[in-house]
Amino acid sequence: MMPNTTPTILMVPGLRDHVAEHWQTLLERKLPKAASVPPLERDKLSCAARVAALDAALATIDGPVILVAHSAGVMIAVHWARRHSRKIRGALLAAPADLETPLPDGYPGIDTLARNGWHRIPREPLRFPSIVGASRNDPLARFARVEAMAKDWGSRLVDLGEVGHLNPAAGFGEWPMAETLIHELV
Repeated sequence: MMPNTTPTILMVPGLRDHVAEHWQTLLERKLPKAASVPPLERDKLSCAARVAALDAALATIDGPVILVAHSAGVMIAVHWARRHSRKIRGALLAAPADLETPLPDGYPGIDTLARNGWHRIPREPLRFPSIVGASRNDPLARFARVEAMAKDWGSRLVDLGEVGHLNPAAGFGEWPMAETLIHELV
């Protein structure tokens, strides 16, 4: 029997989970071999619960995996990588949310995030190739902070320009560059 060598693309959404018009949701529908970490029913702000959900989703996948994380999903992926050793082919880490600095209104506060296990952001090198896509005008993370995270993680930094938080509110449904960056990791 031939080994399964085509990677599964596993979407790791942020704290808002699945949004129908989000580029991750659209991309998952488009790609032939893609899945997504399912939304949590409870403990939605718990970092540990989010990491466990990612690990459970990975346990259902046979063969290589490429993680495609957005926003707090990036933090879920790096927290997971610090605790688990499953081999990952690579990761696209798009518009990481800086959960150590105050977020705009409508997002959890710094104290709430700390109580739910999001602090400290892991800064150790990742054990797999990764690409960080950083926005110059992301309201959830300053470019310099994301640049420093990418360096610490050993990730290649891609300057996306001024794309806001790379979400529907910033005008992104489809994001064609995601496929190009994923292809680099395959």
